[in-house]
Parts: sequence; structure tokens; C-alpha cells
Amino acid sequence: MVKSMKPGSVIVDIAAGRGPDGVGGNCPLSEADRTVVKHGVTIVGETNLAALVAADASALYARNVLDFLKLIVTKEGSLKIDLEDDIVAACRMTQDGQVTRK
Repeated sequence: MVKSMKPGSVIVDIAAGRGPDGVGGNCPLSEADRTVVKHGVTIVGETNLAALVAADASALYARNVLDFLKLIVTKEGSLKIDLEDDIVAACRMTQDGQVTRK
């Protein structure tokens, strides 16, 4: 699969170091705690990604989740899906048992 990817592509293997040999991950070319280039593809095999993410990025993600929840949860805590809201409508995957977005 890596050979078929475009040069310059990046794989971030969040399972690196958890393979049967304690080194690999989801990608067989991953190397634990190393970033390597194989077949023109950069493979990130960091085993502690959370420690490498800036605190600001975590706060930004948390803020985005909170702002989205404010769109679908009332102040009283009940769920209210407003399909007239462009963001909510774009996130909807199913309705009434039917897939609406693939």
C-alpha cells in the first residue's frame, strides 16, 4: 500500500510500537519512536503523540467540540438537532435509519 501512495504522503501510525514485535504498528513499515521515509512516504511512528501535541492544539480542539455541542444541546441539557444550521446539517450522517451522507 505504501508503494502505491504519492511521494510526499504522510502516514501517522498511532499504533506504532504496539505490533507483535513491539516495534511495528498498523503500517508494517512503521518504526517505534522514529519518523522514517519509505518509498517516498514519510511514516511517523511516535509512541507518545499526546506528549508532542501543543497544549494550544488540545485547547483549540476542546473549544471546537464545545462550540459544536452548543449547537445541538440546549441550555437545559436536552438534545435539539437543528437541520437548518449549516454546520449541524453537514455533520449529519443518518436520519430515520437512512444514511444521508457517505
